[in-house]
Amino acid sequence: MLIVGLGNIGAEYEGTFHNTGFTVADTLAERLGLSFKDAHTLSAKMAEGNVGGKKVRILKPTTYMNLSGVSVKSAMAKFDLAAADVLIIYDDIDLPIGVTRYREKGSAGTHNGMRNITSLCGELPRLRVGIGRPHEQEDLASYVLKKAGKEARETLEKAAARAAEAIEAYIRSGDEATFSREMNTQKS
Repeated sequence: MLIVGLGNIGAEYEGTFHNTGFTVADTLAERLGLSFKDAHTLSAKMAEGNVGGKKVRILKPTTYMNLSGVSVKSAMAKFDLAAADVLIIYDDIDLPIGVTRYREKGSAGTHNGMRNITSLCGELPRLRVGIGRPHEQEDLASYVLKKAGKEARETLEKAAARAAEAIEAYIRSGDEATFSREMNTQKS
């Protein structure tokens, strides 16, 4: 299984709303006791190991958000993975902050990283993590690239922990229905 957290590399992007996918990937890797290493041929950082007897790879593309598909396509080809073997995790402005939604497929919406993945790899299973919408006066790009405040950060960290726990259970059991139900239920 390949789990891909989307975000932008570099210290200036750490803690931003747009790096929510990286946050979930980091939380999952820590939970599983895996460490990220450079995977230059995949344009990514990757953590890998066995979980419940299954090979698991967690990928964080280093291509920057809008070219995430380049890394995903390379990893799918290298590890000979089908769409069902991949899970993309990314931030979504169309969901309230901290709310998660799992879909087997669907449109990329306004998310440029997901658009690039869809154009290069086709529709893949995805877990969207809500980051809320900017205020009317705030530009979308400025909003997603700003650092989350204390309350928002705490909400996103809780969502990342809940997602990591559910992803681990899904990897171990292969029970997509339970994973979907868990990720599509809002928790406070």
